[in-house]
Amino acid sequence: MANHFWAYLYRLRHIRRWSLMRSTTPENVAEHSFHVAILAHALGNIAREIFHRDIHPDEAAAYALFHDATEVFTGDIPTPVKHHNARLLASFREIEALAAERLLSSVPASLQASYSPMLSGKPSRPELDKLVKAADLLDAYLKCLSEMSSGNLEFATARKQTKEKLEKLEMPEVEWFLTHLAPGFERTLDELAEMEPPDAKA
Repeated sequence: MANHFWAYLYRLRHIRRWSLMRSTTPENVAEHSFHVAILAHALGNIAREIFHRDIHPDEAAAYALFHDATEVFTGDIPTPVKHHNARLLASFREIEALAAERLLSSVPASLQASYSPMLSGKPSRPELDKLVKAADLLDAYLKCLSEMSSGNLEFATARKQTKEKLEKLEMPEVEWFLTHLAPGFERTLDELAEMEPPDAKA
């Protein structure tokens, strides 16, 4: 196990997401982790620059990169399965904790203190945890938008449920993203290009 941490992380690209649903575009956990990281960074910047809150976007992005790292051992457990009842959820949480311990043991001993908070899912500040969870949920919503824009109605219910969860967060940075940025995810490449200022196309 010693020193194999990064080799394990590279295997996240083999873990498929949305396994219970028909997708027009397959997605793996490595892609998802990248998306959640850039969304956490964006939400952090929105919170800091627009709503003047003490948030560090770079730190949020770092935590987001590792938020699903344990799935290299557990695989991606679909949300409807994981949250079917309290007993199942408690069991999965225990499995995730054991997977985190196993993954941390693959980090060189001299570096474990740096990676332990990120693998445990317990950031140093509660607002970071909330921001990463919001970014994770937001990425699921954007996936639903993308699939439905491709004519895949399989994601209609997931889109509705995820939007409701995002609204319940009552986070102004999330609401700002949904209002100003999310609509672009429903447009084609040509439509996006047409909306750019003339000087941006030069």
